[in-house]
Amino acid sequence: MSAEREYHGLGVAPGVAIGVAYVRETGGLEVPERKLRKVAVPDEEVRLEKAVELARRQIRRLQNRTGDLPGTASEELGFLLDAYQQMLCDSRLVRGAKARIVDERVNAEAAVQHEIAAIAETFQAMDDAYIAARFDDIREVGNRIIRNLTRKPLRAFSTAPKGSLVITDQLTPADMAQIDPALVAGAASSLGGAEGHTAIMARALGLPTVLGVPDLMTQIHPGDTVIIDGTVGRVVLTPSEKTLRAYQQRRDKLRRESRRLSRLRNLPARSRDGSDFVLHANVDLPMEMPIVAQAGAEGIGLLRSEFLYMNRETLPTEDEQYAIFRDMVEAMEGLPVTIRSLDVGADKPADVVTSAFGTTQSTALGLRGIRLALIESDILETQFRAMLRAASHGPVRILLPMVSNTSEVMKARELLQKAAKRLKRRKIAVPDPLPPLGIMIEVPGAALAADALARDSDFFAIGSNDLTMYTLATDRANEHVAHLFDPLHPAVLRLIQFATSAALRARIPISICGEMAGEPRYAALLVGLGLRELSMSPASIPRVKQRIREMDALAAATRANLIMDQTDSGRIATLLDDFNALA
Repeated sequence: MSAEREYHGLGVAPGVAIGVAYVRETGGLEVPERKLRKVAVPDEEVRLEKAVELARRQIRRLQNRTGDLPGTASEELGFLLDAYQQMLCDSRLVRGAKARIVDERVNAEAAVQHEIAAIAETFQAMDDAYIAARFDDIREVGNRIIRNLTRKPLRAFSTAPKGSLVITDQLTPADMAQIDPALVAGAASSLGGAEGHTAIMARALGLPTVLGVPDLMTQIHPGDTVIIDGTVGRVVLTPSEKTLRAYQQRRDKLRRESRRLSRLRNLPARSRDGSDFVLHANVDLPMEMPIVAQAGAEGIGLLRSEFLYMNRETLPTEDEQYAIFRDMVEAMEGLPVTIRSLDVGADKPADVVTSAFGTTQSTALGLRGIRLALIESDILETQFRAMLRAASHGPVRILLPMVSNTSEVMKARELLQKAAKRLKRRKIAVPDPLPPLGIMIEVPGAALAADALARDSDFFAIGSNDLTMYTLATDRANEHVAHLFDPLHPAVLRLIQFATSAALRARIPISICGEMAGEPRYAALLVGLGLRELSMSPASIPRVKQRIREMDALAAATRANLIMDQTDSGRIATLLDDFNALA
């Protein structure tokens, strides 16, 4: 037996899986490139069209299979495959490849490969993992076209033995559609990130998965015993008997914990002393909606609308945005949906919006959020009209990002009223009264001016990530200063306290929707500061709910008062952790 070896990657779907390795090497795509004579160009265009059409048929076959997938995975993949079909129609990828065949006189395979590389350049500058992960979808569609052109199909997983673990260099969402959780116990790959569709699919399937494991494929052999720990992102090859027993115990414990947390879904987020709290979900993509329902969220506290503007050459229309917002509002079945207006700039570039201003103008301290939206007011008004139309299908709240003064709120409210009037002139129903208009508290100046902003806002949502970054002048993506990013810094906590107190005095709702909200460790502190509404990743809801149900809200307030007297974040952390250890 080989010696035990341990590898680390990104744990994207929690749980422990133990089994034998089913290895599939996709290998790099060898794309031949050749120059075409002018007379051969039309035939090459036809070759590309046939490969694209074959890809469409392949995707349709996958779409027909989605109904057989367990749990929410069917809906998850349905959204994604719809997007794949759109990419196979009149997208930049297909148009660009056709143009390269004509202009550069290269064969179809090379044309697709070059266009994938050109699109990749657009995404490489993005420091946002979620947005950068969208390129994986484009690459998957492009590679499918290339495989059709080169006639090199991938081997399916239907031959995987029961209880096996899929090990591959790259695992795509389409691959996930062909994995039967009754046969396959877990998966790991050399490539992939936590924000991609593969990760979302793995979570929907409940399949322990680790992605982005360097050198995995060079060390593993078919039939090797493997442990996949999707909770911490660990892969163990040929484990010792001691390691195997330890992980078997841990797997059984996690299964029991998962069953316990799942029973919380329909229970209220109520503390031991009877205080009720509201747990909402943060959503980036329509395909996440089934996970929201599965987690037991009481609404959507933050719907990021940026996905509508990414990887496009034209702005999304009012009707296009309305259709997507409507579907998401209807999916919540009467629960509130908070839609944030466009927040691009800085680490979330959208060339279709920001190209006119140049990259230097859309930095973290530059033209982003509401600042950009008010300059490009037609874009914001179009969004408002789509949101207002969607609000006829269920409760909607509208959220403005990066607000720093009251004039921005008043200008946005004028645009919202203008949008409503235009819809009425078109004989389109508009909610009366208009949906609540709130602001993100993510700029220190907004927190300090919260009393004034509360007079012009219908609700607040604290964005703890940006608030911490701006308060401490720290970019957590910068390895040299990332250690300074501390949500427990006294200055950050005082700004949260100041904004919360201002909202409570003004009797307007306030929530927190940054990473602090989804961390059970911080729950008692946030509760103690007066927050009653928390919005987080759907996967975090069960654990935060569990923590709330364990605590006494009055005791949490007492501990928060003690914490707010401290001047050192280390002491704050100790006081918080001691309180958490008590209940």
